[in-house]
Amino acid sequence: MFKYFVRLILVGCASLSFAGCSDANNKPLSIDFSADSSKIVFTHIDPRGLLELQGLKNRDSVLNDLISVLQTPSEKDSLIREEPIPGQMTLSDSSLVFSPLQPFVKGRTYLVITHLNIQFAKPEEIVKGKLSYSIKPQQKVLNR
Repeated sequence: MFKYFVRLILVGCASLSFAGCSDANNKPLSIDFSADSSKIVFTHIDPRGLLELQGLKNRDSVLNDLISVLQTPSEKDSLIREEPIPGQMTLSDSSLVFSPLQPFVKGRTYLVITHLNIQFAKPEEIVKGKLSYSIKPQQKVLNR
């Protein structure tokens, strides 16, 4: 009985270590303006997630649920309301590009909220017992 329990634990640890050594892109998601600051570019997207997005038929509605771009008030201009920026998403082989319908205004602050590359738990969090019960989106503030 004890040997069975030890084997079970060893097999579980081995499977977790193999899952941690996958060939996935381990770089964090990059969210930045394009070179001319007219678009927002998402790079280093998990290859499996990117493949899933490319295979979807109604990709636009899914991308709009995964990514939100908000105009936020700043110290310089507090009259601005926090509101979503309408735009179009373009998916390529390795990146996702958000093109706003109206150009980004110089001097304004934009909040990008995304659920891309979000994992419920990484193998090291499972082993350490530090699981969370909710998925937290990634947020980044971009200044134009």
